Formats: sequence, structure tokens, C-alpha cells
Amino acid sequence: MLTYTAPLRDMRFVLHELHDSAGLSQLPGFEEITPDLMDTILDEAARFISATLLPLNASGDAEGCHYENGVVRTPKGFKEAYQAFVGGGWGALNADPAYGGQGLPECLGKLVEEMTCASNLAFGLYPGLSHGAYLALESHGSEALKSLYLPKLAAGSWSGTMCLTEAHCGTDLGLLRTKAVPQPDGSFAISGAKIFISAGEHDLTENIVHLVLARLPDAPAGVKGISLFVVPKFLPNTDGSVGRRNGVLCGGIEHKLGIKASATCQINFDAATGWLVGEPHKGMRAMFVMMNSERLSVGIQGLGVGEAAYQSAAAYARERLQGRSLSGAKRPDKPADPIIVHPDVRRMLMTMRAYNEGCRALGVWVANSLDRMERCTDPAEREAAADFIGLLTPVVKALFTDLGFESTNLALQAHGGHGYIVEHGIEQLMRDARITMIYEGTNGVQALDLVGRKLPADMGRAVRHFFQSVAEFIAHTSAMNGSEHWCGLLAPRSTRYDSPRRPLRRKDSPTLKRPAPLRATTYACSAWSPWVSCGYAWRRLQPRRCRVPPRMPPSIAPSRPPPHSISSASCRRPMRSSRRSRRAKPR
Repeated sequence: MLTYTAPLRDMRFVLHELHDSAGLSQLPGFEEITPDLMDTILDEAARFISATLLPLNASGDAEGCHYENGVVRTPKGFKEAYQAFVGGGWGALNADPAYGGQGLPECLGKLVEEMTCASNLAFGLYPGLSHGAYLALESHGSEALKSLYLPKLAAGSWSGTMCLTEAHCGTDLGLLRTKAVPQPDGSFAISGAKIFISAGEHDLTENIVHLVLARLPDAPAGVKGISLFVVPKFLPNTDGSVGRRNGVLCGGIEHKLGIKASATCQINFDAATGWLVGEPHKGMRAMFVMMNSERLSVGIQGLGVGEAAYQSAAAYARERLQGRSLSGAKRPDKPADPIIVHPDVRRMLMTMRAYNEGCRALGVWVANSLDRMERCTDPAEREAAADFIGLLTPVVKALFTDLGFESTNLALQAHGGHGYIVEHGIEQLMRDARITMIYEGTNGVQALDLVGRKLPADMGRAVRHFFQSVAEFIAHTSAMNGSEHWCGLLAPRSTRYDSPRRPLRRKDSPTLKRPAPLRATTYACSAWSPWVSCGYAWRRLQPRRCRVPPRMPPSIAPSRPPPHSISSASCRRPMRSSRRSRRAKPR
């Protein structure tokens, strides 16, 4: 069975020590947010998730969802767990209090989201998509739409989806064919078919709110002709109650490799009534609010799965007895030592742990910047935070999911043959983790976004600011006792990541005029560029009190370094050349 306990100590360390959660109380709307309050919420979330969601993970995977005559039933126990989840307010942590939410920081919500995905990834998709739909409507919906839908989405009585993909178009949404025909009452008749719609049909809520991309009759070709519509499963009455059935039907569910307890649906719209969200032909702008939110959430999914894989592998390695330590028996009272004494097993465990710690530090950093972008009163700081989030969103999505899947692979290897069978839950983690590298834009698409859009944006302003902070950090810490080794590892990677921005400094740059050669290297760039971001965040975890230069924007620079993590002695120990290298010197 899967082993998972929320890593509260690590979470508190990153939240409070690394990113100074106390500073959030200076932001408008967060005056009453204190570290003690956030600790209490994390404690309660850990207790609820461990008791309610974790026990359903294996059984939900074994049973899967059931489809019959357009109706989808989730696995046994999911409906009760969902009611307990929304009843406890866990789906409304970050929603606006004006619509029934709790108005808590995003950085806190992302840690709760990590616990949810680590315990039961398939379950976490249902409330996670609702939050994305909430954000899109909050940003671009009319006041009438917001007053009707946002309280229901925040309360969890209605859930949300994003309906983008069609059988002939996935990433290239400019090819979509779903149509929207204006009606005399101001609504639109939506007709078309969508596939791969997560949580598109289920029995958890009384209504499902679909955000659908479609074309108006006068729409230009390509993505510039796409509009966004809200299409509920049941048409709401004037008082907000559920009315008659809309022209929305689930045509089937996919039989998948993983996340089997999450209903992935084929949704058919037959002249279904919908309402325009935002401006005509500007649907991608509105949908990107939800898509970017989901990309960050998918990155957190990768982190959650990676943490569960690490904990399960570590627990197994402490219990499994095989062979003796190379340095002598560690458990002479047992017939063999636990496999955690073997160097290769320790290598795998420490690799997973380093991945998780670095990703958590970077993820909370981005979430902290989300809070500052939304609530800071200083326009310059809001701009810096927005640049940072835009730059790091594809990195978080791609890096976290790559490393999460790699962690499940290492965990399976650490289990040996026992990882390949169902009993320990590792094979399910690996199957579940694989989709995170695909949906919400494959990781190759994230590389295109990073190199093709985020690096050149505003003449490379965001990446210049980011690497300025990295360079200043290296310069400030490299001379400190014990930091030479760590900064020596970070500096050359920073230089390599910095190189693509150099051609972006001039408006007449050939790179901007002929972007194809640069984009041809996107995957290679994405293969090493995230390591600088994650390595920078992970390096901040080390026991060095490095004062951040005051001119660095708070949304870009971590607020203060932590006082503890790895022992100082291990950081100060100089690297020794091998005996073989000394013998190889010429006489």
C-alpha cells in the first residue's frame, strides 16, 4: 500500500523561512493571515487528506469510473469524500470572500494541493478544474455570470471543466470546429464535440459548468477567431437553482493508462445554450487564465506524486532486508541489513528527495509571486511578479512533471520486483504520473512557449531580471565559507541558460526576425534551463544567511535565506581529487 504523510516540516520551512510568509500580512486583504493560522490549516489539511483521500487511492484505481447511457459514476467512496472535501471548505481556500471563498494566499493553497495530489491524484482533478474555471470567469466574465456561477464553484456544489480538444485538433486549437450561433435572447447555441475532457461528467455535484471554445459565424480563421462560452450541464433558474437539462451529453469515457478514477469524457454539444465570456474572438485570452492556472497545478501534481514515490521507497528501503552493508553489518541481530544501507539505493532516495525539495521551494516561490501580483499596490512590483510568473510557468509545468515521473521510476527501481506489482502502489503512481507530462500542453509545447514566447517577450525583460538576481546571488555567496562548491555548480548552468537572451537585447536582432533557428533548439534548452531555476531555489535552502540585495524586487528575490538544512560541515568539506588522478600526473 502507498505510504504518504504530508511533509509538514518541509512545507513550513519553505513557506515561512525561505519565502517569509509573515510578509504576506503587508498585502491588502491578507492583514489577518499569520504563520500560526497557516500552520493550523496545513495541520488540518494533512489530517483530513490522510484519513479521507489516501484510503481511496488504490480502490479508486482498481474500480475506475462507470459509464452507462450518458451517466458517469465515480468509484465507491468518492462522492462521500467530495462532500466532506467541499464541506470543509478545502475547495474555496483561495476564492474571493465576496463569493463565499476564504481569501487565503495561493502559496498556502498550492501546499494543500500538493497533499491532495500526493494522496489521490485522480480525486484532485475534480476540485482543481473547478478552481481554474472560477479564475477564468472571475477575470473575464460579466457581473451577471460572476454572481451566478462563482458562488457555486467556490462552494463546490457545481464543478467546472475546460473544453478545448477536438478529435482533429489538440495543441493546434486554431483548427477547432465547434460552432456558436447567436440567439435572440443574447445566448448562443453551441454545437460540436470535445474529447479528453477531465471531469466532464460525474455524480459528485448537482451541476457541471463547461468552459467551451467555439467559433462565431463571422469568426476569422485560426486562433484569432475563437471565443469562450460558459455552457452548464443544467440551465440555472433565475434564483440560482438547477433547472432543465441543457443540450450537453457525455458520449463515453476513455479507458486510460492511469488516473482511472478521474472521468475523462467525450462531450457532445447539441445546440446547447451558452453565454459569451469576455469579448468575441478573444476566447484564448480568457481561457489562458485557466490554462496557466492548470499548468501550475499540473506541476504541483508532479511534485505531489514525486513526494509520495519518495516516501514509499524510503519506507520500503528501511524495512526490506537484503544483503549486508559494505562497511560491515548494520543490523547484526537480523539475517540481513535493510537495503537503505546500500549505496545505489541511497543514491536513488537522495535523488528523489533533492528533486522534491527543489521543486517545492520553486513552486511556493511562484505561488508567493502570484499573491504579490494580485495584491501589491506598487505597479513596478506587480509587473516584476507578472514577468516572473510568466517566465516560470512553463518551467514549473515541465520540470516538476518530468522529475515527478522520474521519481516514480526511481521508486519502482528501489522496490525491485515488488515495485512492479500492484501491492505497494508504486506502479499506480508511475501510471498516474505519466499523463502530467502530456496534458495542459505537452512538455515539448512548454519548451516552445518558454523559448518562443517567454524569452523574447518585452525584449527579454523577464529573463534579464531573473538572471540578474541569479548572478547577484552567486556573486554575493561565492566568497562565503563553504559556498564555493555550490555556487561553482550553479554558475556554469546559469551562463548556459543566460546565453539565449543575449540576442534579444536589440530590436534589430536576427533572432527576433528569424526565430526558427532558436525554436529548433527549444527542447535542448528546456532540458537544462529549468535546472538553473530549481537549483537556484534549492541552493537557497542551504545554511547560509545571504542578505538579498535591496534593489531586487521582493516578488523576484526570495525574502530571506533559511537558517538550517544540510549540515554546515558537509557544505564546507573541500572536494578531494581521486587517487587515480594523482597517479596520472606526469613525473
